[in-house]
Amino acid sequence: MRGKSIPIVLGMIIVLIAMLGFHKYGLHSSQSPVNMWITTADQSKLLHQEADLVWVKDNTPNNTTIVIDWEKEYQQIDGFGAAMTDSSAWLIANKLNSEQRSDLMNKLFDHKQGIGVSYLRLPMGATDFSLKSYTYDDVPEGQTDPNLHNFSIDYDKAYIIPTLRKAKDLNPDLKIMGSPWSAPAWMKMSDSLIKGSLNPDFYQAYADYFTKFVQAYAAEGLSIDAITPQNEPHFEPDGYPGMRMEPADQANFIKSHLGPAFEKAKLGTKIVIWDHNWDEPYFPIQILTDPEASKYIAGSAFHGYAGEVSSQQKVHDLFPNKDIYFTESSGGNWAPDFAGSLKWDMQNLIIGSTRYFAKTVLKWNLALDELNGPKNGGCPNCRGFVKIDQKTGAISYNPEYYSFGHASKFIRAGAYRIDSNTLGSGNIEDVAFRNPDGSEVLIAFNSAAERRKFKVQRGNKSFSYTLPAGAAATFVWTGEKRSTK
Repeated sequence: MRGKSIPIVLGMIIVLIAMLGFHKYGLHSSQSPVNMWITTADQSKLLHQEADLVWVKDNTPNNTTIVIDWEKEYQQIDGFGAAMTDSSAWLIANKLNSEQRSDLMNKLFDHKQGIGVSYLRLPMGATDFSLKSYTYDDVPEGQTDPNLHNFSIDYDKAYIIPTLRKAKDLNPDLKIMGSPWSAPAWMKMSDSLIKGSLNPDFYQAYADYFTKFVQAYAAEGLSIDAITPQNEPHFEPDGYPGMRMEPADQANFIKSHLGPAFEKAKLGTKIVIWDHNWDEPYFPIQILTDPEASKYIAGSAFHGYAGEVSSQQKVHDLFPNKDIYFTESSGGNWAPDFAGSLKWDMQNLIIGSTRYFAKTVLKWNLALDELNGPKNGGCPNCRGFVKIDQKTGAISYNPEYYSFGHASKFIRAGAYRIDSNTLGSGNIEDVAFRNPDGSEVLIAFNSAAERRKFKVQRGNKSFSYTLPAGAAATFVWTGEKRSTK
């Protein structure tokens, strides 16, 4: 009997060694396939699932190899998505029949039937894409309401909140960021929703306004993950709500009013600063240099209308313990070419912004109509992820739906970006992630003018693929699940 047990023990040792080898080198005993989806520049394939690829044993990288280092992690991802503007919610709720609405919501928020949008930016009141100008505490001209007796989110209850609830039902991981375009007119030096800055006499009232907003939405079953004190604080539009806010003003507002108000109310909602273009990184840097303000701040948010995405790196390097968010960029009729729009999004947002530490990547409107509205002033030719024809309810899907789908459909909330080298601009550009369930995702874009063959190596195995010019691809495979960071 003892003699028979020796080969059994040896066999168990061999199996154990093999299992350790699989873990060390990133192999899986099942040699699971690589699933992949592609979108081509000519639109012949739109998030189309291709045949699975197969790993082969290979540990010899070359100059066309993307090497995945799954043990080196960067920022945690909260999600990808767009803004649920008043216009977007109104169109979805009022210009579609129940079947059309269900189909659209599934294609936006469900991971299997659609692209699994996982993060939404919610304007706190009116923007240039609203049915009218309003805030949550409007009073007759000449009056004030410092105790916020008139505060109400009733406007949102008609169709914005129901649409958000449906989105949350379809994707329970969905998170929401609140951003105001203007404080109520009576709080401002201009006494108007148009232009002007916040009156210091009403800093505390405005802090209470944010607190009530978060609490009111929580009462509706919708938690607010984060807020920004002001959308685009260095832009005062002529024809729709906006408000100027300088770095010193935002710092004072946060450290003396907003931060303490959230702390007193025991709110877990994060405070995120700037929320404007890449070209002025000094704004968040100046605020974060103030330790009394910084202690209340989770991170900085950026828009993509001016400057370069690399500005995110400047802020991250100075304040590596603060998060980076990308919160707005719009497609529009100024970029009608599908291939060009796909390329810009992939290079600057899906790959570029996440490589520069963004934990969210968001577009502007989720949905607009056939006339790029409804509009409340402002951008005349912006477009959303989708277009809804008000007369027929017909839905069409814009380039942004597909570029963002290459990330949102596959990268789950709580994922971490992991290390991967990129072959560079004019070649294959890429970014990689590990999901909470252990699956790994590689997004690649061919920015060259011709087809490019490349290899992806993970440990001592690899696969190869040839990507058409201007095409985006997402590759998904099984990794090893980690229970903790």
